[in-house]
Amino acid sequence: MTMTANKPNPIATENIASSEFKARAYPYYARLRDEAPVHQVKAVGNRSSAWLITRFEDVSRLLKSDQLVKDRRNAMTPAQLKKTNTIPGFLKALERNMLDLDVPDHTRLRGLVHQGFTPRLIERMRTRVQSLSEELIYSAKRNGQMDLIHDYALPIPVTIISEMLGIPQRERESFTRYSSAMLKATVSPMSAFFSIPQIMLFVALVRRVIKLKRKQPEDDLISALASVEEAGDYLSEDELLAMIMLLVIAGHETTVNLIGNGTLALLTHPDQLERLRNDPAIMKPAIEELLRFDSPVEFATERYTRDDLELHGVKIPKGELVYLVIASANRDETQFANPNNLELNRDPNKHLSFGQGIHFCLGAPLARLEASIAFQTLLREAPNLKLAVNANNLRWRSGMNLRGLEKLPVKF
Repeated sequence: MTMTANKPNPIATENIASSEFKARAYPYYARLRDEAPVHQVKAVGNRSSAWLITRFEDVSRLLKSDQLVKDRRNAMTPAQLKKTNTIPGFLKALERNMLDLDVPDHTRLRGLVHQGFTPRLIERMRTRVQSLSEELIYSAKRNGQMDLIHDYALPIPVTIISEMLGIPQRERESFTRYSSAMLKATVSPMSAFFSIPQIMLFVALVRRVIKLKRKQPEDDLISALASVEEAGDYLSEDELLAMIMLLVIAGHETTVNLIGNGTLALLTHPDQLERLRNDPAIMKPAIEELLRFDSPVEFATERYTRDDLELHGVKIPKGELVYLVIASANRDETQFANPNNLELNRDPNKHLSFGQGIHFCLGAPLARLEASIAFQTLLREAPNLKLAVNANNLRWRSGMNLRGLEKLPVKF
């Protein structure tokens, strides 16, 4: 239940990972920003409660602050750690991903992966993203309609990150399925339990690919990461496993949501859609506004209070789970004029959709590149694109951190 007490109209209990909540999240966040900017709720998974931080200034500051840490072992007391669920042995290696580590471990891993994940490698994919976007649109136009998520927004980043990593063609469908299973595991303890078989298969598949690339290295990111070394340091097999799984998931899930959420925003704001069609030169600020307006990331990934933290008169004890609500910060009235309006040439637009600080999204340039080409191609090749269903009937994917649609039926 919610923990804010003594309110004349208490803020309702919400399952913040549910599809139903995501459909009405923005008014809820607006009320939290106004009445309870630090708000305790039921947590999903292995904790009894979590804290939501919803105001832009707080979220921006705490994304960069060492008051919150990523590795719970750097925050929790031994008694608190005992109360958390034990991670199955086969998943232990995944804890060594840079998204869940603090300095100096994070610094070391990011430095190593940065050598493989270069701007040159990303820019090299431009022509491939363009040709793939066109292929998908041409195929869909022959049918007169499509599910924009599964027929367009999903295949683009999945194909690109798979090709960059060097994932064999025969394994790519499995990678997408297993990635989805890992995200579903965040919905509830029951979902986590039923996701275990697919996650085990995911781990086994990645280990097979690593083994293959060590024997037969090619011009791809896994081969580069397997051989990267700096001052005698390198990625262990477990670190390489965790890094690849992170890149697979982060490398496509957020971009799927950016393209899907962004297309929905444009189709439900025809004046802005027409503006972008008539002036493709505003595509760059348009991408930033689509990132802000309906962020592909709902909550920044889990953080924990290193020590007791007091904010707006509320004390969050040491070792508590904290969610910085990106989707709320991006609609904060104190930071953005008319935040609930879609304004494609908004300036300034310092949204937080890619995070801030040392955990700023490594793949942000790739996501921007893919989304820009995807939208340009869609506007050019499908000038009469329309929603095939009422926008109110669309369903959001359940899960903790990401915000995206299950389906987006459109017609030409």
